[in-house]
Amino acid sequence: MSLPKSKHVQAFRPRSPLPAGRVGEVFGVIGLVVLVALSAVVAKELTARTTGDDPALAAIVRPLDIEPLTRVDVPMPADPLAGLPVVPQADTVHQVDTRQTPVMVLPEGAILDTTIRYFNGRPVRPVRQMSMLVTAYSPDWRSCGIWADGITASLHSVETNAGRLVAADKRVLGFGSMVSVPGYAGGEIVPVLDVGGKIKGARLDVLFPTHEVARRWGVQRLTVTVWDYADGQGAANWRAIRDSR
Repeated sequence: MSLPKSKHVQAFRPRSPLPAGRVGEVFGVIGLVVLVALSAVVAKELTARTTGDDPALAAIVRPLDIEPLTRVDVPMPADPLAGLPVVPQADTVHQVDTRQTPVMVLPEGAILDTTIRYFNGRPVRPVRQMSMLVTAYSPDWRSCGIWADGITASLHSVETNAGRLVAADKRVLGFGSMVSVPGYAGGEIVPVLDVGGKIKGARLDVLFPTHEVARRWGVQRLTVTVWDYADGQGAANWRAIRDSR
C-alpha cells in the first residue's frame, strides 16, 4: 500500500544544481576582484618603501601634471625673403656733393638729352628743339634755276658732307648751324650751308641728289633738333666744314 506524500518532505525537496558555465563565471569575477585589490595593496606598499618621508622622491613618483599642448598657427609670408634687409651693392652707391654741383639754367625750348655725338671731328650735344616746316630740293635747275651751279650760298659744294645739308633762313639758323631732321640722312647731324628765296622763318629745305627724290619728300611739319659743340672751344669756322664723322 502506498503512503500519502508528506507536505514537510515536499518543502525540503532539493533544488536543481547551477549549471557548470555559471559557476565558472562567478569564480572568474571573484578572482578578478581579488587580483585588483592585491595590486592596489602592493602598489601602495612599494610607494611607501620607495619614497619614505622624502617629499622630493614622492614628487617624482607622483604623476606629473602636464598642460595639454595648444596649437598656434603662425602665418608664413608668401615671399620667403620678405622682411630681410636689403644691402646695396658697393658699386651702385653714389654720393653727390650738391655744394660742388653747378646749377644750370636751361633756356626755353632746351632739351635734356645730353648724349654726346660727333660732327666735323668734335663732340656736340643737343641744345634746343624747334617745330619747323620742312621741304626738299635738288641741286639741278628744276629746283635751283639759274643758280644750279653745284655751289651753295655759303660757297660750299653741294657734295659737302656727302651731299647731306640743308638751307635755312640765316636770321633763324646761320651758316654752320647743326641740325638733325627726323627722316633725313638717317637722323644724323647735318650743317646749314644754304639759303632759299622761299625759305623764310621757321622753315628748312633739305637737299636730295635728284629732283624725283626731293618731290617724294613733299612738305612735312617736324620737330628739328639744334646741336652745339660740347668741348668748350666755341663755334666752328663754318667755311671749314667738311664730312662729319
